[in-house]
Amino acid sequence: MPLAQQSPIKYSAKDLLRFQSEGGLEFVNGQITHKPVSIQSCLVVTTLIRLLGNHAKGGKAHVFAPSMGYQCFPADPSRYRKPDVSVVRLERLTGFDPDAELIPFPPDLAVEVVHGKDVSYALSERVFEYLNNGFLLIWVIHPNTRTVTVYRGDGSVSVLHEQDEITGEGVLPSFRCKVSDLFTT
Repeated sequence: MPLAQQSPIKYSAKDLLRFQSEGGLEFVNGQITHKPVSIQSCLVVTTLIRLLGNHAKGGKAHVFAPSMGYQCFPADPSRYRKPDVSVVRLERLTGFDPDAELIPFPPDLAVEVVHGKDVSYALSERVFEYLNNGFLLIWVIHPNTRTVTVYRGDGSVSVLHEQDEITGEGVLPSFRCKVSDLFTT
């Protein structure tokens, strides 16, 4: 006898508003999903926020922590994602409510940091979703292999190793560092 399928949990608008402001939670395919973290992935995130933040000074861009979400998926207006780090050029935020809990357009740069509990198909799905919804630059950082995979909106992909340099391309043109600088040990 087949097991009965559970129907998805229905969340009220009030629930969704509460979840938006909680770090590590996203709303995808009608479900609240949790993004697992590790000490190693958090160290990479904080290092990257510091490095990018130093180059975003002077009003060029804002660098956001993993609690900032993006609600920019036309096929599913209630969906939102929270990259581990994101960057938005300042001029794109002009006129938006600074108290908004979600940004209604894709960031200029989205960064995901992989850790041992990430499922590769889920990460691939996330990158595919980002690219199909106007995200122009995505970095997927792999601490275990000390590499960064760079995905661009034009379809090009690069894999950078420790000795390589990563740049902010058109998002933060002045940003550059060795990939090895992203890792604390």
